[in-house]
Amino acid sequence: MANQDPQYIQDTQDWLLKAVIGLNLCPFAKAVHVKEQIRYFVSEATSVESLLQDLASELEHLAETSPEKTDTTLLIHPHVLQDFLDYNEFLDLADSLLEELNLDGELQIASFHPQYQFAGTEVDDITNFTNRSPYPTLHIIREDSIDKAVEAFPEAEAIFETNIATMEKLGLDGWKKLFKR
Repeated sequence: MANQDPQYIQDTQDWLLKAVIGLNLCPFAKAVHVKEQIRYFVSEATSVESLLQDLASELEHLAETSPEKTDTTLLIHPHVLQDFLDYNEFLDLADSLLEELNLDGELQIASFHPQYQFAGTEVDDITNFTNRSPYPTLHIIREDSIDKAVEAFPEAEAIFETNIATMEKLGLDGWKKLFKR
């Protein structure tokens, strides 16, 4: 069951527009946003088990829905896995669920979290902010859509390096100004 609390969705859309699209951290995000092909699902889960149930439902929903209607899903789960290390461990369960549902190779899961930290970085390293969302969020993506996007964007492998340069130029103060209310 989902409580489609508009504040969770609004905060996530704000982050998507200002950071992901605004800073061009993902050059593929703008098109699906403009076409309104992003599904925002707010989970009421308060346990790993209930989040896995919501994830299974959303994986199946996306697999059964035409890409023209919903190309990607952001599963926002503000009440569980607030600690990044717990969240990071959960990602193995999420990948196992993809396999159980026979959806690996069709869908994949990208991860975003307010405390996101890449291995080998310091907590306050600005490059971590490329994956810092307002709430823990699982991004369910169609592999076909990734393939099409990569075909249209031949230097896809350069995105990571470009993002690092963008974030280093922006700096922590610049990031904070993006979200200043």
